Amino acid sequence: MRLKTARGRTVSSQRWLQRQLNDPYVAEAKKRGYRSRAAFKLLQLDDQFRFLKPGARVVDLGAAPGGWTQVAVERARPAQAGGVVLGIDLTPIEPIVGAVLLAKDFYDDDAPALLQAALGGPADVVLSDMAAAATGDTRVDHLRIMALAEAAHDFARQVLKPGGSFVAKVLRGGTERTLLEQLKRDFAKVRHVKPEASRADSAEMYVVATGFRG
Repeated sequence: MRLKTARGRTVSSQRWLQRQLNDPYVAEAKKRGYRSRAAFKLLQLDDQFRFLKPGARVVDLGAAPGGWTQVAVERARPAQAGGVVLGIDLTPIEPIVGAVLLAKDFYDDDAPALLQAALGGPADVVLSDMAAAATGDTRVDHLRIMALAEAAHDFARQVLKPGGSFVAKVLRGGTERTLLEQLKRDFAKVRHVKPEASRADSAEMYVVATGFRG
């Protein structure tokens, strides 16, 4: 499909819209009621590694607009199997049946305690698809994403029960090796994965760490 008009749009905006129009995951997300194409990244990761189990306590960091939280509810089935699916984001999220949603900055001093209280017990899974606004400087963007992933890992160490799992977005660029080494100390298995739904021209990858040692 082609844009009907480019009037008033920047070149980068035109490229983004053209890509969205021709992205099969965007169309499938609309068809299935997911709030973002990113839902398919989590679906593919879970199909491969099976960390979202019925009755699990799941935390989704940086949850807006809610695609990953929707998948977590589908797979963990809190209403039927117990457990909790908890999403947090600075941007308010429209309600998702089966999920507890907090509109709060994950970096606030009281955020970890609020999350732990809402969980009602140790977490089985901590998810992080957090991303900082792009600056256009590849090095700066890489460092900002990695800082978020490292903060998510620190939180996961506080709340995960033994055997739990941690999934987070990273960017290729060198410093992700430091995080991988830290994860290998804390988890039995650590994988560095690029799901099919992640665009080929994107530097994003995901770390999937399972078997938390506690």
